[in-house]
Amino acid sequence: MSIVWELDFYSRPVLDDNQKKLWEVLVCESPLEIGQSTEELFRYAQWCPNQQVNSIWLRNALEEAIAQRKCSPQKIRFFRRQMTNLITKACEELGIPAQASRRTYTLDRWLQQRMQDVYPEQPGYQASAAASSFVQYQPQAPQLLPDALEGEQWAFVTLEVAAFEDMDEWEIDFGEAFPLSMMGLTSDTRIPGLIIYSSRATPIAAWMSGLELAFLRVDTGATARLLLETGASDSWILANIKDSQTLAEAKGFELAKEKAGMVHFLAVQSSPASEIFAGFWLLQELK
Repeated sequence: MSIVWELDFYSRPVLDDNQKKLWEVLVCESPLEIGQSTEELFRYAQWCPNQQVNSIWLRNALEEAIAQRKCSPQKIRFFRRQMTNLITKACEELGIPAQASRRTYTLDRWLQQRMQDVYPEQPGYQASAAASSFVQYQPQAPQLLPDALEGEQWAFVTLEVAAFEDMDEWEIDFGEAFPLSMMGLTSDTRIPGLIIYSSRATPIAAWMSGLELAFLRVDTGATARLLLETGASDSWILANIKDSQTLAEAKGFELAKEKAGMVHFLAVQSSPASEIFAGFWLLQELK
């Protein structure tokens, strides 16, 4: 199994003796399969003095994390675009690809837990600075899909959480999942999803696998559209919604997402009769 880490390196709402914000690096392992246990996933945290914030310090911290884990990750995901140059440089020096991503689900939960339980207990905690530790994304203008990657048909569907219990046995060419238990969902919660059908299912799924898939969302602006969000801020138009029935289904999809903790899925198949998934990704829209 490949190993993917999620990383955050940023200031925290904690002041040092000189009234400067302390920085911290957080590293955690991404669960990549539905049945993977999250209790044993690797985690690493280390404080960094404000005056030592640079790629050399971060590289040394990552080297220590690698030594503790006793192996290197195949990829590191990070969500703060403003830290791209520093993080990328440190990772490149270690020969590890770094990818801006909104697929940092484990890190998001860990950071929120630390905001609630850890930082307020630190000397120098500054409650007014807590909000600045999170990111407000500025979405990019949606791009058109390459013509060869447009689906021929698509449908909104739902599956109960219990239906995913044997997902490890499904035949899937490209994809990624995570344990639904980490999201605190009950077995009867209905997870909404979108299935794209195409005779070019495998090329479409292969192309999507090269992106950092984040989440699906419905844009109900002047022209209603179904969008695929990827990377740190990229957006792709999967389909224009042209009739009232489809718009109602799209709004139902968004409502079901809310009820499922924003968890949903994207699947790609050659036809509705196929039992093979060219692609299948569990997703979550982080708020």
